[in-house]
Amino acid sequence: MPMRTTPNQKINPAIFSRAGQTGGQSAFRSVTLVDQIARALKDDILTGKLRGGDQLLEDRLKNEFGVSRTPLREAFRVLEKEGLIEILPRKGAFVKKISRQDIEANFPVRAILEGLAARLAYPNLAKQDIEEMEETFEYMKEAVKKEDFRGYSMYHVAFHEIFINASKNETLITHLRNLRMHTLWHRYTYQYYKKDFRNSLMIHRKIIDLFKEKKVSPEEIEKVVRQHIEVALGPFLAAMEQLE
Repeated sequence: MPMRTTPNQKINPAIFSRAGQTGGQSAFRSVTLVDQIARALKDDILTGKLRGGDQLLEDRLKNEFGVSRTPLREAFRVLEKEGLIEILPRKGAFVKKISRQDIEANFPVRAILEGLAARLAYPNLAKQDIEEMEETFEYMKEAVKKEDFRGYSMYHVAFHEIFINASKNETLITHLRNLRMHTLWHRYTYQYYKKDFRNSLMIHRKIIDLFKEKKVSPEEIEKVVRQHIEVALGPFLAAMEQLE
């Protein structure tokens, strides 16, 4: 079973300064230089500052970060492995695109599998799992109050991971991780929650209440989770069109 982590461990976003050179030294500490550059660029991609198809211009970024080409190119390779960018020979690095067809193919499958995970999790959820869901839900509520769309999206991921892991089905967990955790999805999710996160909050409160109810049928929980994902397809596509 995957190692359990707290919501804070999973989802605290890193924010990095781009001050360039200071006193002859890079603004980034040398021991984490590549990682910090990669995370800063990742943040730009996820928030929509860099859009699908945009080229990552080495000369501009080299000056912006105050670094040489070597760590910058290593950071590109990190992002390529995460599926965020593609590096084309003799052309450069470009932010990767997700097509409408990708999303339309993903959502129905994910809805079925995540609903199944909720049904399997119901008899397995321990008191600690429910407490983690409640705690994560409180973070989600705070994000709503602050209109922190990115934070809400990340807490939302953590919330679902709790019951997915509680399904104790490694094959299912692996498939859902591949379907849900492609990093580029979060770029569109930020925009989606700008319009619909209050409704999403109500649905997640209902999911917790169903998991806490001892007499509810597992099939009912499965249905609520499945429909939660199915109805999100339209708004999600609209968010994608807004960004691309």
